[in-house]
This record gives sequence, structure tokens and C-alpha cells, in this order.
Amino acid sequence: MASLKALRTRIASVTATRKITKAQQMVAVSKLRRAQAATVAARPYAEKMKAVISGMAAGLKDSPGAPALLAGTGKDDRHLLIVCTADRGLCGGFNTNIVRFAKAKIEELKAAGKSIQILCVGRKGRDQLKRQYSELIIDTIEFTGVRQIGFHNADEIGKRVLAMFEEGKFDVATLIHAKFKSVMTQIPMALRLIPAAIEETGTAKPSGVYDYEPDEAEVLTDLLPRNISVQIFSALLENVAGEFGAKMTAMDGATRNAGEMIQKLTLIYNRTRQSKITSELIEIISGAEAL
Repeated sequence: MASLKALRTRIASVTATRKITKAQQMVAVSKLRRAQAATVAARPYAEKMKAVISGMAAGLKDSPGAPALLAGTGKDDRHLLIVCTADRGLCGGFNTNIVRFAKAKIEELKAAGKSIQILCVGRKGRDQLKRQYSELIIDTIEFTGVRQIGFHNADEIGKRVLAMFEEGKFDVATLIHAKFKSVMTQIPMALRLIPAAIEETGTAKPSGVYDYEPDEAEVLTDLLPRNISVQIFSALLENVAGEFGAKMTAMDGATRNAGEMIQKLTLIYNRTRQSKITSELIEIISGAEAL
């Protein structure tokens, strides 16, 4: 049985931990509101961008004048995976779920005999992936000192991806991140950036005929590079909201667990102290009777 001093020390330690987890929870709650608002505001723009590109590119993808970012290199041998995670921990299984999804994608590509490169956006993803795929990681982009992620951060990543594509370092680029659904749910997903994914909406085509000036190919040549930065920016915002949502949930659970542990330790402490008091009383009474 632990001594009273050891129990007091442990109760004090768990109490301090509960204060930290409670503070982390409150910080996550305050930041989640702003992050969620930014994510919701960015979604329509990113979705509309994909819809416009899909509508314009439907008949251009296989034509000789199609932009390279739409048609691709004509190969599917070299893949670049942009894995977006958080820079910090204490957010439950948020980072682990994204990394698990990325690992499944990597193993799928390796089984198909593809060449793979990994660009990690976020320190936690790098820390987990390097244990098994260190030779595939080309670099890590961190936002540890950035108070709020802006479009310029995503644009820098987008320009780097474009530069690598122009240098012929990969054929297909895929963005892996978590889509924020609710505070309790963040869904890992993959989005193909290069060549641009053309979505089939399944809706009837409009009766009107649209003439573009300049033509569709020239518009897409300007729009497709911008779309890469827009989709990366949207993914970063989704990740930030998901991180704070997961952190709030995880810290709430940790605070509750710490409270339950304090109650159990306090009960054990009181029982141990009562047992010691009872033993001392018995010794005093026994000594008095012996006299």
C-alpha cells in the first residue's frame, strides 16, 4: 500500500494535469470557432472552383491543346503525396488517422509498382511516417510559429508543387488531409491535384451554349495553377478546424478522467489515513491496558 506522502504527491500531480488539460480545452474551444468559420467560408469557393474547372475541362482533357495540368504527363508511374497533418499533438487520433490513411495509399501504390515521394505538411505526420517511409520523404513544411494560416502559406506550397511538376519530378500529385465534419468527426480524404480531377456532377447540362473569350484552354491555363493553391488552402483550413475539434474532445475526456482519478486517489488516501489512525489508537489502548 502506498504511503500517505506518495498519495498526496500523486493527487497534486493529477490535479496539476487536470488544470493543464482544462486550459487546453478552453483554448481549443475559443480557436475552434474562428477556424470553423474560416473553413465554412472557404468551402464554397473551393467547390465552385472545382465545378468550373470540371465544366470547362470536360471536353478538353483528351484534346491536343489541353493544358499540362489537366492532361498530365500521359504517365502514371511517379506519384507525389502531399500529407497534411498538425504540427502539435494532444488532439486524440487526428494525426494518426490521417497517417493511417496515407499509409494505406502508399502501400496501394507500392503494390502497383509506382514510384512515390512524400511532401509532409505538418511535423506530426513527418514524425510518424519517417519510422517506415523515411527514404520517401523529400521535405517537411511546418507552421509552428504561424499564428493563423493564410492563403500565402498555401500558395507557397502550390508554387513548389508546380515547380516540381514542371521539372518532371512526378506524374500525379495527390493531397491527403482530413475533412472537418463535426467536433467529433474528421474524415481523412485524398484529392488529386495534378492532373486536375474532373468531377461528374450527374446533373443535366444547361440548355444555353457558352462562348469563352479567351478560349477554354487559355482560361484553364491561368485557372489550374490557382486551383492548386486554392485546394491546398481549403485543406489546411479543414485540418486546422479538425485539429482544434479533436483537441477539444480529447482534452475534455482527459479532464474528466483526471477528475475521476482524483476522486479515487482521495478515497484511497482517506481510507489509508483512517487505517493508520485506527492502528495507532489500538496501539495506545493496548499499551494503556498493559500498564
